[in-house]
Amino acid sequence: MLTLLSAMYLVARTASAQAEPIRVLVTGAAGQIAYSLLYSIAKGDVFGKDQPIILVLLDITPMLPVLDGVVMELQDCALPLLREVIPTDKVEVGFKDLDAAILVGSMPRKEGMERKDLLKANVAIFKTQGEALEKYAKKTVKVLVVGNPANTNCLIASKSAPSIPKENFSCLTRLDHNRARSQVAMRVGVPSDCVKNVIIWGNHSSTQYPDVHHAIVNNHGKEMSAFDAVNDESWLKGDFITTVQQRGAAVIKARKLSSAMSAAKAICDHMRDIWFGTPDGEWVSMGIYSTGNSYGVPNDLMYSFPVMIKNKTWKVVDGLAINDFSRGKMDGTAAELVDERDTALTFLGA
Repeated sequence: MLTLLSAMYLVARTASAQAEPIRVLVTGAAGQIAYSLLYSIAKGDVFGKDQPIILVLLDITPMLPVLDGVVMELQDCALPLLREVIPTDKVEVGFKDLDAAILVGSMPRKEGMERKDLLKANVAIFKTQGEALEKYAKKTVKVLVVGNPANTNCLIASKSAPSIPKENFSCLTRLDHNRARSQVAMRVGVPSDCVKNVIIWGNHSSTQYPDVHHAIVNNHGKEMSAFDAVNDESWLKGDFITTVQQRGAAVIKARKLSSAMSAAKAICDHMRDIWFGTPDGEWVSMGIYSTGNSYGVPNDLMYSFPVMIKNKTWKVVDGLAINDFSRGKMDGTAAELVDERDTALTFLGA
């Protein structure tokens, strides 16, 4: 038995030794989300246990001393899959030959800052990063935008990299998806993996619509709809929605810092599903480019839909029944995204 286990271990180590490393960029790499994220990527939790990684860490120049400390810690983890760590403040280094780009860094909203000022600052950042993707990254690169306002930042980045397919860009609504799943699970009294097929529609903002009309709960061995399992329609149409919508603000109020551990976990979930696909019969929520969808969502937005993923390609789950309650919520968050897009595009042309 020992010999067999040793042989299996040797095969696994040999496979990882032979696989070509992939280049993975994380921006805002000296920040707190990245600090919770980088270890999981480097140890193989996201791209596979036999996939060597070259981690590229990009941040602004004043953060380079902090980044040096992050690099030292990654080295001190002695992770066999981590072949190289490249800290930089230069886009031509950061975006070169990328297989995956996780764009965490963005301009945070400061006290007294108008929303349009925040949009203007981030349009400049994500236009630059989109242009860098266009110029330096592989055309097959998978891009995840995390920095807020994530949906519109993602749209700007994609428009600034016209030769990279729009389908390669997505923004993070998996944190909201995980929050919704967890809230239902806690309410019913089951583990979170007993809840599947919740949906986050729309914007990663307080207008998002967490929808459980199609969610399934394994309630102690018996599969049933979330509405039946929870058995409290007023909660599902009221406090449940507002709790998920406002969870980020609640974390900030409690911690005096924004979500980091849960955001990093959601990033890992999102990228792992892109790389390895979603389980049969299950979907996840992702902000993706809306074009010709069956739900009446306006085109040319990054809007969160339910998707299934296979061979690193997502497909929107079509044909779900949408009632009047859901329609109103979906339209409301779409209207906000249209307004954000139109405002951002005026800055893009400036």
